[in-house]
Amino acid sequence: MTYDDIDFSPLDALTGDEVVTHSLVRDVRLASGRTLALITLDNGRDHTRPNTLGPATLAELGGVLDALASRAAAGEIDAVGITGKQYILAAGADLSDVSRLPSKEIAKLVAQRGHQVLGRLSQLGVPSFAFVNGLALGGGLEIALNSTYRTVDASAAAIALPEVFLGLIPGWGGAYLLPNLIGIENALEVVISNPLKQNRVLKPQQAFDLGIMDAIFPAVSYLEDSLAWADRVLSGTVSVTRKNEPGKLERLTKWPIAIKVARGMLESKIGTVPKAPYLALELLEKARSGSRDEGFAREDHALAELISGDQFAASMYAFDLVQKRAKRPVGAPDKALAKKVTKVGVIGAGLMASQFALLFVRKLQVPVLITDLDQARVDKGLAYIHEEIGKLEAKGRIDSDTAGKLRSLVHGTVDKTEYADCDFVIEAVFEEVGVKQQVFGEIEKIVADDAILATNTSSLSVEEIGAKLAHPERLVGFHFFNPVAVMPLIEIVKTPQTTDAALSTAFVVAKGLGKNAVLTKDAPGFVVNRLLAKVMGEAARAVYEGTPVADVERAFAPLGLPMGPFQLIDLVGWKVAAHVQDTMTSAFPERFYANENFHQLAELPEVVEKDKGGRVTGFTKAAEKVAKKATGSSPVGADTILQRVQDGLAQEINLMLDEGVVPEVEDIDLCLILGAGWPFIDGGASPYLDREGASERAFGDTFHHPPIRGIAHR
Repeated sequence: MTYDDIDFSPLDALTGDEVVTHSLVRDVRLASGRTLALITLDNGRDHTRPNTLGPATLAELGGVLDALASRAAAGEIDAVGITGKQYILAAGADLSDVSRLPSKEIAKLVAQRGHQVLGRLSQLGVPSFAFVNGLALGGGLEIALNSTYRTVDASAAAIALPEVFLGLIPGWGGAYLLPNLIGIENALEVVISNPLKQNRVLKPQQAFDLGIMDAIFPAVSYLEDSLAWADRVLSGTVSVTRKNEPGKLERLTKWPIAIKVARGMLESKIGTVPKAPYLALELLEKARSGSRDEGFAREDHALAELISGDQFAASMYAFDLVQKRAKRPVGAPDKALAKKVTKVGVIGAGLMASQFALLFVRKLQVPVLITDLDQARVDKGLAYIHEEIGKLEAKGRIDSDTAGKLRSLVHGTVDKTEYADCDFVIEAVFEEVGVKQQVFGEIEKIVADDAILATNTSSLSVEEIGAKLAHPERLVGFHFFNPVAVMPLIEIVKTPQTTDAALSTAFVVAKGLGKNAVLTKDAPGFVVNRLLAKVMGEAARAVYEGTPVADVERAFAPLGLPMGPFQLIDLVGWKVAAHVQDTMTSAFPERFYANENFHQLAELPEVVEKDKGGRVTGFTKAAEKVAKKATGSSPVGADTILQRVQDGLAQEINLMLDEGVVPEVEDIDLCLILGAGWPFIDGGASPYLDREGASERAFGDTFHHPPIRGIAHR
């Protein structure tokens, strides 16, 4: 049976409110006299609404390709080209439609329709040329892969197969065609590694160097150059060679070794819970032999499995949060109320303060002031900032003029009077209420009456920090996450006194920094640290009961978190973790666990041992000796530990909603995704806790009505 024998009418009936990307055709007379039929994909919207490939779009493109195949057979055309509207080829399937599919059978039709239509590009009877003039993601890139030849615009925004990041696989030919075009190692990078590295994309030059594209041309004359190149290919004056195309030796020897290495890397980096990366790996492994039809059939099956599963449903929920809710923060006051920020002050010159200063000067490009107790510390902070600007310049991220400008905008001093003309002042001093009260008390006397004060506290009461201020209403929590330049979340904390003008300024500044802000109430630990404290506390409880550290780490694996609890503690620092645990047990002693012994461990230079992948394997000998004093002899099983943390998280999130820490559960999930790297496949936390029964066990209900489940479990 071929794809043409399949009844696609159940899928076609679901076009609903699809924004259809039309296939517009015109004949282009090439210099040689040959005729190329050029398809332009265009949804009629501007560049803010990319072309997407929904059922109606694919049906129309399929009809156009059938008509062109007939014209080719009649000798009317010599080639077919396909390109996109300005800046965009296509951003892949319309995922909002995919997530609403009613059954696994129709999910499979999505994969099969993509293969039927895009696969036609290699079966037209004449060569096909993909002119990748802009953004090409997922199905957009697979249009190119299914074509005979490919060129790319040197200014194209991004080229990628991001499916694994979203809990899917490249299911319209990508998993079979790409490794057979550029070799297994390169394909592993594009299909698996890049999506798992915060959705890294390829630049056009990289796509050309890998051999995904056959030619690259500048934007100013891209289409003309591509058509002229296509003409030379058709006439035989240009011969296309693909240096990375795998040969017999690679298939026999390099291929299985690369797969084995990749599997080991995946297991060490992300555990075994996520389904999509391993299914993608399996498809890439099998792509070394067999026919295209067999490869496409495997993709059909895999894509249907994933689309109908829980992980994809949670991923789509998470994707929607990040793409939509994060960009329109709930509770943010009117931005018109914000104070214009023309100069920023950072109290402190340590590592955190220097990271703040660097970010503010890079993103806002306004004067930034740092101060500290003595000039030596100030000079060290300035040296760090200058060095980091130098690194950006060396990498080509900024030019020399910009680098010089940024350096000139940062100023360091011990003279606090220079805060007088700062509009926004943030502290990065020791995490102790008294210290923060003292520095703000000094600064308040210097700054203007309408200057905004911000604290980066991770868990202390913002209201208490501002208790001694003459104008506590100007104080706002502005909690970054480490590393400052990378993590996209800022928790903006409102006290009962905080004005809308202070809040609005904080949100506008956060946006200017390129961060996503979530409004939280002034509550212990706010959102992220409160829940991480729960995770770390349950891990510590199990260890002090007598469970080996490595066993505890493994017990947490089904959560699918980016790292185990002790790996996390080691990353944030044992002293910081001990401080956070103290804060939480002080606030909620009946629900959070801390042990005095934790502080003794924190004094050691090294607390845990790790394997090559960074996974914690146990305590150091010194730590074992210290921990032994407080450790019991009643180890608990993995299932017990997992249920404790699941139920604890469900209980805590429910209480946070009751307390109004954030408006809705979506904001908690957004915080966990952006601030702690919790996986899309969990949807943050709440969809996972619902489907695992933890919500029901903890408070007799679910966070979502109905729970967010895949087609197969609805």
